Amino acid sequence: MPLKIMLKKKQLSAGRVPLLLFLCRMISALEVPLDPKLLDDLVQPPTITQQSPKDYIIDPRENIVIQCEAKGKPPPSFSWTRNGTHFDIDKDPLVTMKHGSGTLIINIMAEGKAETYEGVYQCTARNERGAAISNNIVVRPSRSPLWTKERLEPIILRNGQSLVLPCRPPIGLPPAIIFWMDNSFQRLPQSERVSQGLNGDLYFSNVLPEDTREDYICYARFNHTQTIQQKQPISLKVISVDELNDTIAANLSDTEFYGAKSSKERPPTFLTPEGSESLKEELRGNTLSLECIAEGLPTPVIYWIKEDGTLPINRTFYRNFKKTLQITHVSEADSGNYQCIAKNTLGAIHHTISVTVKAAPYWIVAPKNLVLSPGENGTLICRANGNPKPRIGWLTNGVPIEIAPDDPSRKIDGDTIIFSNVQERSSAVYQCNASNEYGYLLANAFVNVLAEPPRILTSANTLYQVIANRAALLDCAFFGSPLPTIEWFKGTKGSALHEDIYVLHDNGTLEIPVAQKDSTGTYTCVARNKLGMAKNEVHLEIKDPTRIIKQPEYAVVQRGSKVSFECKVKHDQTLIPTIMWLKDNGELPNDERFSIDKDHLVVTDVSDDDGGTYTCAANTTLDSVSASAVLRVVDVPNPPFDLELTNQLDKSVQLTWTPGDDNNSPITKFIIEYEDAMHEAGLWHHQAEVSGTQTTAQLKLSPYVNYSFRVMAENRIGRSVPSEASEQYLTKAAEPDLNPTAVEGLGTEPDNLVITWKPLNGFESNGPGLQYKVSWRQKDGDDEWTSVVVANVSKYIVSGTPTFVPYLIKVQALNDVGFAPEPAAVMGHSGEDLPMAAPGNVRVGVVNSTLAEVHWDPVPLKSIRGHLQGYRIYYWKTQSSSKRHRRHIEKKILTFQGSKTHGMLPGLQPYSHYALNVRVVNGKGEGPASADRGFHTPEGVPSAPSSLKIVNPTLDSLTLEWDPPSHPNGILTEYVLKYQPINSSHELGPLVDLKIPANKTRWTLKNLNFSTRYKFYFYAQTSVGSGSQITEEAITTVDEAMASRQVDIATQGWFIGLMCAVALLILILLIVCFIRRNKGGKYPVKEKEDAHADPEIQPMKEDDGTFGEYRLFSFVSSASF
Repeated sequence: MPLKIMLKKKQLSAGRVPLLLFLCRMISALEVPLDPKLLDDLVQPPTITQQSPKDYIIDPRENIVIQCEAKGKPPPSFSWTRNGTHFDIDKDPLVTMKHGSGTLIINIMAEGKAETYEGVYQCTARNERGAAISNNIVVRPSRSPLWTKERLEPIILRNGQSLVLPCRPPIGLPPAIIFWMDNSFQRLPQSERVSQGLNGDLYFSNVLPEDTREDYICYARFNHTQTIQQKQPISLKVISVDELNDTIAANLSDTEFYGAKSSKERPPTFLTPEGSESLKEELRGNTLSLECIAEGLPTPVIYWIKEDGTLPINRTFYRNFKKTLQITHVSEADSGNYQCIAKNTLGAIHHTISVTVKAAPYWIVAPKNLVLSPGENGTLICRANGNPKPRIGWLTNGVPIEIAPDDPSRKIDGDTIIFSNVQERSSAVYQCNASNEYGYLLANAFVNVLAEPPRILTSANTLYQVIANRAALLDCAFFGSPLPTIEWFKGTKGSALHEDIYVLHDNGTLEIPVAQKDSTGTYTCVARNKLGMAKNEVHLEIKDPTRIIKQPEYAVVQRGSKVSFECKVKHDQTLIPTIMWLKDNGELPNDERFSIDKDHLVVTDVSDDDGGTYTCAANTTLDSVSASAVLRVVDVPNPPFDLELTNQLDKSVQLTWTPGDDNNSPITKFIIEYEDAMHEAGLWHHQAEVSGTQTTAQLKLSPYVNYSFRVMAENRIGRSVPSEASEQYLTKAAEPDLNPTAVEGLGTEPDNLVITWKPLNGFESNGPGLQYKVSWRQKDGDDEWTSVVVANVSKYIVSGTPTFVPYLIKVQALNDVGFAPEPAAVMGHSGEDLPMAAPGNVRVGVVNSTLAEVHWDPVPLKSIRGHLQGYRIYYWKTQSSSKRHRRHIEKKILTFQGSKTHGMLPGLQPYSHYALNVRVVNGKGEGPASADRGFHTPEGVPSAPSSLKIVNPTLDSLTLEWDPPSHPNGILTEYVLKYQPINSSHELGPLVDLKIPANKTRWTLKNLNFSTRYKFYFYAQTSVGSGSQITEEAITTVDEAMASRQVDIATQGWFIGLMCAVALLILILLIVCFIRRNKGGKYPVKEKEDAHADPEIQPMKEDDGTFGEYRLFSFVSSASF
C-alpha cells in the first residue's frame, strides 16, 4: 500500500537537513506499507480498521453481527470482553467468529433471544508487537411496544376554543416517528392554526366547525423494525353556542363538557412551553430545536429573536409554520437566550428559552502511528476538547499505563508520551481515552521500532503523461528506517534537482508546478539512509491540452420546435478524445428526438422536459474539458386552476385562482370571461383583465344572471387555453338598470304611429317578467301621456293618429321587481301622406348647347304632409330642330335633396326642344307635377361622320364615301377633308386641306402619286364649329410597266445584295425606334390628331347640389313634330 502524498514542501539546504530529520522523527507518523513486497519480512502492530458503532441497536428478528476487523504483521488474533469480563465464545454454540477476523456472529434466528446478548462488548486484536482495542460497543435490541389500551371520550368544543390532542406514544428503541392521520391513512392537514408539536401532540390554536371528525389518530412508526403502531381514534365535535346549549340540555351534564374557555376573540397564550422562561441543553454538533405553540383568536403568529445576538444566517431554519426554530451544527457560540413572540390583533406574549451548548469530547490532535528506528526519539500526542473539559487517560496494549510493564524509553506528560532512545522492545500499541459526562473518544496508535534499508515501492520505468502547463507529480514511494532522504535527478548525468523550479514532497514525490514541453525526459529518484541506498527511474511526456474552440450557446425555443448545440474540440494528436453530451449532469434521455451529428447535438420536437443545462464534455486519458449552455423551453402558459368564488355579494364577487405553469415565459396578464347559463348558455363573454402578478379579481355583476367564470393566462408567446369553469353563482333579481335603445316613432300609414325600439337582452333584464311601458303624446298639444305595457317585443303601433304630427315617445323597461329609471323622451312623427301642392314659378335658363339651369318656388310646408326629401325634375326631348317624325320619347329624372329651389340639367342634346316639370317628394312619394315648361338648346358641334371608306383606288386617284354624323347637333355647313402622304419610313408629307359641301356623301381625289399610302382626316362643321374627326388610310395602285421593270431588276444579283443590306439597315432602325417608343415617344400622326381635337369636348365641373340624381325612363310618343 503506497504512502499517502503529503503536500508539505521539503527544505533541502544542507545545513537544515539534520534538524528536519529530527523534527520528522519527532512529529511524523510513518505507517508501514502493506505492500506485498514488504509483508514477508516487516512486522507491524495491530490496527483496528473496522468496528460496529458505539451505540449498536439491532433488529431482534435477525442474527446479531458485531464487527471487528484489524490489520497487522503477523496477522492479529482476536478476543472479546462482555460487560467488562472475558467473553468465551467457545462455550456458546450460537456465537461464532469469522475466519481471519474478529467479527462475531450470534445466530439468534435458530434459537435464543436478542435480549440475552444485550450488553457492552469490546474487541482486542493482538500480535507479537502489541494489542489494539475497539470502542465499547453497547448492543441493544430495538423495541416497538404497543399503545396501552385506553378509553377516549368524545370531545365537544365551542367554535374558537383551543385544544391539545395528546399522543403519548410508547417508549421505543430508537424513539418512534410520530404523525397524525385519519382512518383512510391520509395525513391530517396542518397550518398556522393546527400543527403537531415536537412531543407528537396535536395543537389547535382555535377550533373551527370543519375540524369536526371522529378519526383523529396518532401513529408511531418504528423504522428499525419497519412497524407502525396506532392509537385509538379521538372524536372531536365543534359546535356553536346555541347548538352547545341544546346538546347540554338534552344529553350532557356540566361535568361532561370539555373545556370552559370563551370562544370570543382573545390575545395569545402559550400552550407549550409553560411559563415565561425555560431551559434547553444541547450537545455541540447536534441540531438545536426550540418550540413555541400558542393559542388565541385570531390565530397568533410566531416570531423568534436571539436576545444577545443575531440568528446564524446559514444554519437557521423555521419549521412547523415558524413554531419551531432549528439551528444546525450548534457550537458553544450558539448558547444564549432565545425569545419566541406570539402575536395577534389583540396582543402579544413572549417566552424566553435559555440555551446551553455542552460538548462531548472531540479531537484537537489525535495520536498517530510512529515508525522509529532503534535509538530514535518520538512523541505521541493526544489532545481533545469538550464541555466540560475531558479527562485524558493512556493505555498500552489495552492495559492502563499505570499498571502496564515499565518501559524506560517512554515518559508521560499529560496528553503527550515522549519516547527517547527507543529499542525494538519499545514496540507497542497505545490507546488514548478522552472522556467527560457526555461521551468518550478512544484512539489506537502504535510505536513500531524497525531497522530497514531504503526501499522504493514505485514501479520502475513508470511512464507519466501530463498536460502542458499543469503540475506533474512523479511518485517515489519509499520505506526505510531510519527515514531515508530523497533526491531527484533528470537524465543520466544531471545534477540533483532543487526547489527553485521543483517541489520535493516529504513522501518522495517530485512536483513540477508548470510542466512544459522541455520537461519531457527521464527522472531518477534516489533514497538513502545509514543502512543503504535505492534508486528508480520514471519517464515523463508532455501533451497539448484539450480545448473547446466552439462552445454551445444559450438557447430559448418554443415547445415543439428544433434546437441545435455546437461543440468543436481541439486536442493532442496522440490522444483520442471521447465527446459526450450530458443533460443536467446526467445522461441524455433515451429518445430518438436527440441526435448527435459530428459536432452538433440536435433536439427535435422540443418538450418542457427538455429544458435544462446541456454540457459538452471532451475527455482524454489525461484531461477533460466541458462547456455548458442552458436550453429554456417556452410556451403559452398552462391554464389557471382551483378557481374559487368568495365575498359573494348582490352585485360583486371575488374570484381567486392558482396560476398554471408559465412555461418559462412570465405571465403578463389574466383574462377573465363569464358565461350566463340562464340566458346564453355556452357563450363566453369578456369580463375583465388583470396583471400577471394578480391571482384575485373583484368582479362587478349584474342582477339575475347565473354566472360561471373561467380564466386564461397570457405571456409573450400567446394565450393559454381556458381554465375549467368555476362554480355557478346566481345573482338576485333587481329592477332593470337600462331602458331600451334606438327608440323611434315613424308612421307606416297616414293615420298611424309605429313605435320601435331595441329590446334588452336577457343579461340586461335583471330579473324575470321583462316588459315595456310604451308612452306617447302629441308634441305640440296639451294632451296627457297615453301608456300601455307590452310584452318583451320590439314594436307597438298607435292607430288613428292625424297625418304627420310630431309625437313625444318614451319606452321604459320593467320586470317583476320594478321599473327601470325614467327614460328620456324622443320625438317621432305619425305617418306621411302624398304632398298636395306642386312647385310654382318654374323657370329654365339655357347655359349652353348641353346644359340648362332650372329654378322653382318651394311648396308650402303644410302641403308636404311628411318629411321633405327634395324636389324631382322630369325632363324629355320633345322635338329635334332638324327632324320631324314619330319617335320614341325617353323621360329623364333628376332629384335634388332637401329644400333646394334650383338645379342644373346636364347632358342635353344640342339643337333640340325639351320639356320639363317639377314635383316635391316626401317619405310617402311625389306630389303633383308643375305645369310643363319647354326650352330649346342651341346648335353645337356635330359628332364624327358615321362612317368613312375608300373605294375604287387607281394609279392617281382615290374615291371617299361617308355617312353623315348621327348627331349633327345643328345644320351642317360643310365637311373638311385633310390628307397627307406617308413614305416607306412612316414619315408624313405635307397636309392638304379640302372643303366639301354639306350635301355630299362621296368625293374623288385626283392627281395623286401612284403606289403611295395616304392618311385621311375627315369631320363635319356647323356654324358653331368643327365636330369630331374620323381617320382612314389607303394606297394608290402600282403602274404595271413599272412593276414589270421592278421584277426584271429583282432578278439581278447586285440588286438582291443591295436589298439585303437595306433590309438589315431597316431592321436596325426599327429596333432603335421601338426602344425610343417604349421610352415615351409619340407617333407623329398622333401629334397632329391631338392638335385637331374638338374644343367643345371638355370636362364639366360639378356644382355641389346643382346636378341632381339622374334617372331615366322612356315612353313612346305618337305626336308628330
